[in-house]
Amino acid sequence: MKKFTHLINVRHFFALTVLLLLPDFAFAEDVTQQLDLKNHFIGYFAVAVTVIAYAIAMTEDLHQMSKAKPMVLGSALIWFAIFVFYSVEYGTAKNVATVFQSNLTAYAELFLFITVSMTFLNVMTERGIFDALRIALANRQYSYRQLFWITGVLAFLLSLVISSLTVGLLMGYIILVIGKSNPKFVGLAGLNAVVAANAGGTISPLGGISTFFVWQQNALHFIQFFTLTIPCIVNFLVPASIMHFAVTKETPAFSKETPVLKRGSKRVIFIFILTFSMTILSNVFLDMPAIAGMMLGLALLQFFAYYLTKSEKLSHFLIPETQETSDSNKGFDVFKCIAGVDWDTLLFFYGAMMIVGALNFLGYLDAMAHYLFTEISPTVANILIGLSSSSIDNGTLMFAVLNMHPNLPIGQWLLLTLTLGVGGSLLAIGSAPALHVLGLMKGNMEEGEGYTFTLHLRWMPAILLGFFASIVTLFFINGGRF
Repeated sequence: MKKFTHLINVRHFFALTVLLLLPDFAFAEDVTQQLDLKNHFIGYFAVAVTVIAYAIAMTEDLHQMSKAKPMVLGSALIWFAIFVFYSVEYGTAKNVATVFQSNLTAYAELFLFITVSMTFLNVMTERGIFDALRIALANRQYSYRQLFWITGVLAFLLSLVISSLTVGLLMGYIILVIGKSNPKFVGLAGLNAVVAANAGGTISPLGGISTFFVWQQNALHFIQFFTLTIPCIVNFLVPASIMHFAVTKETPAFSKETPVLKRGSKRVIFIFILTFSMTILSNVFLDMPAIAGMMLGLALLQFFAYYLTKSEKLSHFLIPETQETSDSNKGFDVFKCIAGVDWDTLLFFYGAMMIVGALNFLGYLDAMAHYLFTEISPTVANILIGLSSSSIDNGTLMFAVLNMHPNLPIGQWLLLTLTLGVGGSLLAIGSAPALHVLGLMKGNMEEGEGYTFTLHLRWMPAILLGFFASIVTLFFINGGRF
């Protein structure tokens, strides 16, 4: 009898193990349904928390609180409320967990992509590459007007392969150093770099969060982004040409410096170019997710850092050691460079994407999609969405639109990508590059000097002209239709 009972227990244990290992089989019947909670207390609570969280995040400069804090807290509160409601109503919230995990997966790819991009930037900074660029510009004795255009064009080109928020910080630093004695130049060049970074980042999925989302969700293929090249150039050139006449023709006086590149700097640049080339080509020809190529590049960078560190002792025997040669021959720690990424921005996007995912689950995005893309013209809707990115993060807006699943032709996706990418240039709070440059100026310029919110607002008509000029350009490129 004991043997028989033991056999039954073994069978029960085996059956339970199978159920646990095969959750889809064990819970084949989904006892919950997705409800439309727009007019329920949970929906009202989610909207209220979203508004408060965004209001706190957008006024970061006033209260000096990291913008990530309210967004992460807000997303947690909203999802907790949804989980509690479904658990109380149905006794389980399995489908809620599935939706939460789906949004988390989308964020994970963005997280890794930005982390790898910023790690490469930090490594190049540590190797002295960008300091060498600054010194090279200073040593050539360019006039302020020439520097205005050079820094703008560099911001435009760099944002094709580096996140525009990172380009804004980098170019802001260079502009500040080479023009600190001329606050007016610093302000105009800083504004020009912000507009250029946003415009350049719109052409490439590698340069902006909103463009990355479009690429990630296969709304546009990589090659299709090239259609935006001329409209984005127009967007940059129109305000830059107007600001050009406000920049002095004088030439700043610089003390001559000798750029010092640390060992391996050129090979780091090669690995950087190789990484983005592999990412693009593997996506275009193999349909491989972008993050696969980026992680391969990070692995190559780690092995190269290991090589530099291990070969450091050998270089001491080959080169007579001085303090300068000792510093320039040292290797670097990739994990220290990873630790230096902008965690505030990464956590902000976690909160923003999870909030958008929750609002979509509650039914708000479907209602917005019906109004925007059915009751009014999709063209008008996409332009209005682009204009709204002057005060709301464009990555969050693009993620929201993608979650609406609108049935748009390629021309409308191109229009939306363009307006969201360059619309953030209209106000200083509308884009990550502008916010980074504002923060940089606040700590290094006298109050009211350099690049400020007021300066940006004063030049907004010129930027708005460039915004609509780029839309008209895209309209003609598409043969008079969107």
